[in-house]
Amino acid sequence: MYGMIHKGVRQMVIDQLGGEAWQATERKLGIGPTELVTGMVYEDSLTIEIIAEAAARLNLDMEDCLVEFGRYWIKFAERGSFGSFMDFTGQDFPSFIANLDRMHLAVATAMPKAQVPSFSLIKNSPGRMEVEYRSDRAGLEKFVIGLFQGLLDRFQRQGTVNIIGVTNQATMFEILHDHKD
Repeated sequence: MYGMIHKGVRQMVIDQLGGEAWQATERKLGIGPTELVTGMVYEDSLTIEIIAEAAARLNLDMEDCLVEFGRYWIKFAERGSFGSFMDFTGQDFPSFIANLDRMHLAVATAMPKAQVPSFSLIKNSPGRMEVEYRSDRAGLEKFVIGLFQGLLDRFQRQGTVNIIGVTNQATMFEILHDHKD
């Protein structure tokens, strides 16, 4: 994965537990600033190790930590250098979801080695969306649930996110939300 993800996990740990908790994480995993370079691509196994250690420190199981981190990631990204990407992706919830692939294309342009996921808005009706998620990475569906929950928060919506189908090529998500558009 990417250093920007590592930086997000770092900030989540610091925000919730303080700087010493992150320093202890670095010591335990034998990592430091070189694993936090935003545009660098790192082995997925390192990212999973970092998230697993954050989960242990936050007293969460891995799946709950992935959901919480996905939700946190939206706030982290909008405050940082990816805020402008997010601002241009959409000014309302449905358009943002519909434009996720465009945003990831911009990220891939800035980071040519990036393996970005793909999102397709399959159905969009008042209060309900179906989104298809495709990724070369396995096991990040809970993170995606958190991302969608974070986007609901971003657009001041109430709602739930559920997985409604899984194939070996894609995961289908249903987003039920209060309708404001």
